[in-house]
Amino acid sequence: MRVGDVLDGHVGLDLECRDRIYLNGYVPNLQVGGQVVSFMTAHLGCPIPSPAIFDKIGSRFRRDVARFAEVNDIPVVRFAKGDRKIEVMRPYLARAAASGRSGVAAIGVAQEFAPVFAATKHERDGATPWFRFVKTDRRVTCYYCYLFDDDFGPAFVKVCAYFPYPMKIWMNGHEWAKRQAARPGSGSPSCPTGSPPPTTPPRCKPSVTGSAPAPSRCSASGGGPGCRCH
Repeated sequence: MRVGDVLDGHVGLDLECRDRIYLNGYVPNLQVGGQVVSFMTAHLGCPIPSPAIFDKIGSRFRRDVARFAEVNDIPVVRFAKGDRKIEVMRPYLARAAASGRSGVAAIGVAQEFAPVFAATKHERDGATPWFRFVKTDRRVTCYYCYLFDDDFGPAFVKVCAYFPYPMKIWMNGHEWAKRQAARPGSGSPSCPTGSPPPTTPPRCKPSVTGSAPAPSRCSASGGGPGCRCH
């Protein structure tokens, strides 16, 4: 006898949704050395494309983050090596959720390796020095802006503080499902695991993803389109 045979007829609801979702953000025109030179000369108007410009932009960004946190009374947390970031941030996310408002719960600061541009200096006799820019992995400052969203629950936006400032957005599909189930009129009681209660509801519910229905074996009457009870 297989597990499927044992569970057949005992599963009240089969819920399908995505788990962790990562979105990578980058500037398409800042991926090779020539584009970096064009950005500093044509866009910023700097006569010499120098790595010193990276430091100026990065320092201004770090000051802006600190000012944003101070003005909006947002906690700034420095992660230690080996910290589980979500566990460190969980109390701040819980506090933000209790407020009932979407917004930044806390800002985490970490030192991590990231793909950034490094410069090597070249000189010719009697000529102006010039720089060559290549991408490499360097240990730099990264900011984790942990958010609580009324629709998606906890999430974060990670931004590297050094050129070309790669970023990442994280959210969780299960948390989204839990938020939708907790809304008034959803017909589903809130559950800490994000799963429905182990009792068969009077009427089968649609799939969270709205995917095509599987063959239904639900005994409840009136099962509609998208039923996943089987």
